[in-house]
Amino acid sequence: MRGDVVAIGDDLSVETLRDAYRHGIFPWPHEELATMPWFSPRRRTVIVFDELHVGRSLRKSEKRSGFTYSIDRAFDQVIASCAGSPRGDEAGTWIGPDIIAAYTRLHRAGDAHSVEVWRDEELVGGLYGVDPGGVFTGESMFHRATDASKLALLFLIEHLRQRGATWIDCQVTTPHMAALGAREISRNRFLDMLAEQQSLGLSLF
Repeated sequence: MRGDVVAIGDDLSVETLRDAYRHGIFPWPHEELATMPWFSPRRRTVIVFDELHVGRSLRKSEKRSGFTYSIDRAFDQVIASCAGSPRGDEAGTWIGPDIIAAYTRLHRAGDAHSVEVWRDEELVGGLYGVDPGGVFTGESMFHRATDASKLALLFLIEHLRQRGATWIDCQVTTPHMAALGAREISRNRFLDMLAEQQSLGLSLF
């Protein structure tokens, strides 16, 4: 964690979050720290769309699932579901009430977005994140049906690709992201890519 934390502070206003994400910085609460740490990882994880790897079993699941998808239809439900999802051996979740309130405000301001996966009218998966200008920064995902979170991400990538985006920011590596072709790049390379995307003026949502 040392070297990845670039600031500390508990200001989660829309203006502070918006400015932080535009500079590649995000808050990530840690129980052992009394004040909120803000991260800009030295090694940043991204998925370049041309390097996306979708295995045969996931493609079969996509065809057979019968899921439908939406964007920004149920942000409140998605972030609450992410907060309530088990995280392996981790105790609790970093998505506490303050984070939920802050990102809900950011969503209402037009900067945070959600993808929903539905089985009929039941929400079975989804993800949420932030658009700091021409690229999507993923925050968290959840699933209540097999492959629902991965399929939410595939749906989002196709949506972004159609609007001119070429990559997505995953922040840090997880097994799910690695399986889809995610790779790490340096902080400086990430910030250059972010600035390039922002200069294009793409409208993603």
